[in-house]
Amino acid sequence: MLTNREIYDDTHDQLRDVVRRFCQREIAPHFDTWERNGIVDRALWGKLGQTGLLCPSVPESFGGLDADFRMHTVVAEELAYSGFMGPAADVSVHSDVCLGYLLSQANDEQKARWLPGMVDGSLVCAIAMTEPGTGSDLQGIRTSARRDGDDWIINGAKTFISNGQHADLVIVVTRTSEGRGSGNMSLIVVETDRPGYARGRNLDKLGQISADTSEISFTDVRVPVANTLGPVGQAMGILMTELPQERLVIGVTSIAAAQKAFDITLAYVREREAFGKPIGTFQVTRHKLADMATELSVGWAFIDQCISRHLRGALTTYDASKAKLWATELQGRVVDACVQLHGGYGFMREYEICRLYADARVQRIYGGTSEIMKELISRNL
Repeated sequence: MLTNREIYDDTHDQLRDVVRRFCQREIAPHFDTWERNGIVDRALWGKLGQTGLLCPSVPESFGGLDADFRMHTVVAEELAYSGFMGPAADVSVHSDVCLGYLLSQANDEQKARWLPGMVDGSLVCAIAMTEPGTGSDLQGIRTSARRDGDDWIINGAKTFISNGQHADLVIVVTRTSEGRGSGNMSLIVVETDRPGYARGRNLDKLGQISADTSEISFTDVRVPVANTLGPVGQAMGILMTELPQERLVIGVTSIAAAQKAFDITLAYVREREAFGKPIGTFQVTRHKLADMATELSVGWAFIDQCISRHLRGALTTYDASKAKLWATELQGRVVDACVQLHGGYGFMREYEICRLYADARVQRIYGGTSEIMKELISRNL
């Protein structure tokens, strides 16, 4: 991890130490079991909450620290750099993605109902956008909410839902009136203990295996209209406002994970010998490492610029898209080169670089694919 970054101060350095100790104490001893099971233990959420690592920007009146977003990025960076990308992804969806919608759109009554539990880990939150067959085409969603008096009645199905098995709350993108247009879509918060809500299978993935990723469905799920998040019919506008933060955080976790891959590979090539000397002494190895180190330094500088802009409320959709595109593609290049430098051992799952390689692939897909990022960026040229 790069040090002496100007956007952070001593308070953030102290938080880094807390996160690192937490990872060593509460994640590392159990991580292999969670990977075999394909899901983290629910108890992890309570421990995260007790340590103050969930939703730090929540106001003190709702149980949070009232911190700025740098506290979020420190937690995201350290969880990703730890190499535990499954738990890192789950926490980020809860703290960095879902929370943004609640802070910006929930009324005080909703905040009082949901935010304290999100801070202490007794409530796990998910957001349900993607449906089978829709992918990035959010205007094509079919999950519907029909008004019935003071209730919505929700029907439909979602897939690739992070935290889908553990979630107590799900922010659901629904169609609340007929037609394909974005003005027919709304956000509704669904408590997962309501009749008709069902968790499907926990999905079997290439990487980030311990991340909780599921199918969910709604069959005549009755939810109070009071659970509507933001104005009815304004879901697309709200999504477009909040997605830059999600994409920035994906960029943050990607570059932190790429830095981890580089650092463990640098240590490996200094020890691994071929033809009687460490492979790190060969020019071809040194030059590959130099390329990666340079790209990582450039990437960190841009990520820090974007974090600074976000703190000022000045992060644009286009810069967030650039951050996600650059960092996730860089992560892909770095982990691939690092596997190559490990040789045959890089293909063995007992070596950490193998898992980092598998975990990296989805970063270029979720939160908007690289192709979608390029389309968004090109619109501002």
